Amino acid sequence: MITVGAMVRGLSLAALVLLQTSCSQQAPAEVTATEGKATVQISAYGTWTSPLTADDVFGQAVTIGQLQSVDGAIYFSESDPKQGGQLGIKKLAADDQVTEVVPAAFGVGSRVHEYGGAPYLAIGNSIFVTRMADQLFYRIAPNQEPVALTPQGTRHADCISYSKGSRIICVREDHRLAGEAKASLVTINLNFAGEGDTFVDGHDFFSSPAINPDNTQLAWIAWDHPNMPWDNTQLWVGELNRKGEISNVHQIAAKLKGAVMQPLYAPDGQLYFIADYDNWWNLYRLKADGSIEQVTKLQGEIGEPAWVFGEHAYAFENAHSVVFSYHQNGNIHLMRQDVNSGTSEELATDFAEVGQLISADNGVYFVGAKATPERGIYKVSGRGTELVYVPPIKGLEPDYIAKPVSMSFDTSDRQKAYGYFYMPQNPLYSAPQNSKPPLIMMLHGGPTAEASSAYSSAIQYWTTRGFAVFNLNYRGSTGYGRKYRQSLYGKWGVADVEDAVNAARYLVDEGWVDPNMLAIRGGSAGGFSVLSALAFHDTFKAGTSYFGISDIEILAKETHKFESRYLDQLIGPYPAAKQIYHDRSPLYHLQGLNEPLLLLQGLDDKVVPPNQSELIYQAVKAKGVPTAFIGFDGEGHGFRKPANNIRALQSELSFYGQVFGFTPAGDLPALTLDNAAALPKPVDAQ
Repeated sequence: MITVGAMVRGLSLAALVLLQTSCSQQAPAEVTATEGKATVQISAYGTWTSPLTADDVFGQAVTIGQLQSVDGAIYFSESDPKQGGQLGIKKLAADDQVTEVVPAAFGVGSRVHEYGGAPYLAIGNSIFVTRMADQLFYRIAPNQEPVALTPQGTRHADCISYSKGSRIICVREDHRLAGEAKASLVTINLNFAGEGDTFVDGHDFFSSPAINPDNTQLAWIAWDHPNMPWDNTQLWVGELNRKGEISNVHQIAAKLKGAVMQPLYAPDGQLYFIADYDNWWNLYRLKADGSIEQVTKLQGEIGEPAWVFGEHAYAFENAHSVVFSYHQNGNIHLMRQDVNSGTSEELATDFAEVGQLISADNGVYFVGAKATPERGIYKVSGRGTELVYVPPIKGLEPDYIAKPVSMSFDTSDRQKAYGYFYMPQNPLYSAPQNSKPPLIMMLHGGPTAEASSAYSSAIQYWTTRGFAVFNLNYRGSTGYGRKYRQSLYGKWGVADVEDAVNAARYLVDEGWVDPNMLAIRGGSAGGFSVLSALAFHDTFKAGTSYFGISDIEILAKETHKFESRYLDQLIGPYPAAKQIYHDRSPLYHLQGLNEPLLLLQGLDDKVVPPNQSELIYQAVKAKGVPTAFIGFDGEGHGFRKPANNIRALQSELSFYGQVFGFTPAGDLPALTLDNAAALPKPVDAQ
């Protein structure tokens, strides 16, 4: 990744291209063909032939999830495109041999909080796992059929082993009664199906149970409406007796307010956790006298918002040495620190993503990704890292890879926003003189997510075709502190949209992109920002919304428990702030929505119901705006099936070609736009 900040101001388009390609192994003006040399073709931006197909982006994409260390082996979840993107579980043995433990056809996955995470637990030779299809919790033992251990209507995640009475402690979400699902920590017998026993309840949400090495103390996180786990959470501990009963339950640092997460016991039994008491997510520990001590004092973020269960941003090598990753100014750092002396050393700076740090018998492992296609499971080795497992990856030659340039820019309210800019990159093509590329403004699905600088085939799909891409960290994004994360509160649908608009204007003013070919795309909350940008501003000339929100009042009434009060923070309490909900909803401000719109929606989405896309589709269609709606059966919030993701990406490319008046290379499925006759004519044809 190239970090240049404000230094990019005033650079010409050619200079910026040189700045990006300077990090490539080479950027030749000529490319050697099978026979002789093939000269660079002059072709309009957006029409270049790319070595990456949509099938390369999604048909071969593999995602590594939760890591666990058991008896000298590393277990991990992994998606399988051949099984519709379903998750299975694999085992990496000490001899580096990888075996399948639970096939992807089984379909591992939890829906606690709808977003899930941490769906399995390995104990000995058995795997205890939640199945996506029915949300039952199964025991899978060698040479035995899976046995369901939990009742219908319950969901489980974030489980840990508890040796007393051969039990497992899990977060349970009980949907069997009318009204809001009930959350608790429960114990489940390893061997017999049954109701299980409620261990801890009394809060709206629970997560992150952790047990100390001698099984005498349990810690966990709890929080209540209207808080989200990145607002104000509580750290609790309880004593465990020989019978496995819990007592002396009490809250740690009850007077301090902040987002506490990821409790973990060190090998010596001392309790550590992450909290943002000083604006940044730093590492703390509980002292013997009950007070807390700050272990790291970084102007950066250890960890990220707990949208899913089972995230681990730090792990212990031994009682005094901890390895952690943190975000700072758009960069990812991997560090080792002596928790007693405070001395630290940097282990790596070339990662763009680091997660799932776990302690194993022979060291610390994690899942990492870089700005190059390299990614996989790594092991901390001395003062560096070692790649120990590589999933199937569709490679891209270095000459084709667009490198991210980290940028900040001024936005409204005298604040700054951030992002990563990618210029078109394809050694076989050059654009006509004095032309500028179309821009795709990418919005993450936050609001608290974070744009990553890791290599992304989904980004390179565009840049190799001649598009520029800006991956935006609008206000509210993670990685810039609690204040920045909360700067979106009360301003959702305003501040995030202003940041997208100001980012596009910044790029136009610098002369790097074509002002007549500005597109904006995003999913979920990012989709809402797309619709708002089109409805309330005239900067963007086209928009693509993946399961975006068009009426936030409907969302407030229909969304699931986990986010049912999130809008209290982002907008205001409903119905007291009903007028604001109406004023911020794109569906009620169609007078400003005149730009072509593509809507892509999972028809089984429980987070953002399909009517959010269907309503605005019908409205803009009736208005005469060029638009298309594609609904995907069997898809929820975020498309899992590669075939659907492939169709969506190809449709999006076809959409931009039609809107901006160029013909993309390759065979694309037909995309019929309603009101296509109203499409603006290309600038050079007017």
